[in-house]
Amino acid sequence: MKANIREVPTRGILTKSNLPIGDYSVNPYIGCTHGCRYCYACFMRRFTNHPEPWGTFLDIKYWPSIPNPRKYAGKKLMIGSVTDPYLPEEAEYRRTRAFLEEIQGSGALINIATKSDLVLEDLELIKTFPDARVSWSINTLDEVFRADMDRGSSIERRLEAMRIFHSEGIRTTCFISPIFPGITNVFEIIERVKHQCNLIWLENLNLRGGFKGDILEYIRTKWPNLVPLYQQIYQKRDLTYWQLLDQQLEQYAEAEDLEYLINAEPTPAFEDPPILVNFFYHEKIKQTPSRR
Repeated sequence: MKANIREVPTRGILTKSNLPIGDYSVNPYIGCTHGCRYCYACFMRRFTNHPEPWGTFLDIKYWPSIPNPRKYAGKKLMIGSVTDPYLPEEAEYRRTRAFLEEIQGSGALINIATKSDLVLEDLELIKTFPDARVSWSINTLDEVFRADMDRGSSIERRLEAMRIFHSEGIRTTCFISPIFPGITNVFEIIERVKHQCNLIWLENLNLRGGFKGDILEYIRTKWPNLVPLYQQIYQKRDLTYWQLLDQQLEQYAEAEDLEYLINAEPTPAFEDPPILVNFFYHEKIKQTPSRR
């Protein structure tokens, strides 16, 4: 599907953020051509003046030079909070690279979130930033299911990019999100990545957005045996599935000598060996954060 692409001027590129992992958010694009069917960021469409469906348009941002980049020294910059900074279009427009070059040497702490291996093009540049972090979203090892859900890089390409960054000493994160009940094999993914990342985050599938109907119809069509489970979770609001998964993850972490946190922001001191961080933000699984 060919996206509607336009170039737009913006007043700036850094936005103050309330995210626990970022003081500022950075999104070099408006919209996202990866077209993830479960994308929480689709709510941004109403602010873009685009009539097209989310995933079918992309605005290329051009911003004034950042005044005094050193003011961001020690600040956490989350790159890719509502778009992927390494969309296929980045190969042509290089707006994420333009931002990194502009902020290089400032002392800013960058955290990049992507579903792409195109980030490898900027490996040497990213290595110049202190304590740089890169995360890849991986919620399946099944390419058929992945292709049904998004137009990002293949899972194997994401895993290989993660391996290369990790081998180069860059902090890497595997973001197992969203966890599709009965489909996402969390433990299979952890086994695959635990030796090539510093942190593992997990997040449950949240079906409160406008895409809820589409996802439930997909389950009815492609995974009819899971319809009762999805009704139990998303219509009856039964948390049993997530509570059992939480218990299994805690037992797995103990057996593998890994740290396990739930709804808690990790700190650098915890990040070797990898931590399993269960970010069930959308439903209350436990009353308070816990740590083994």
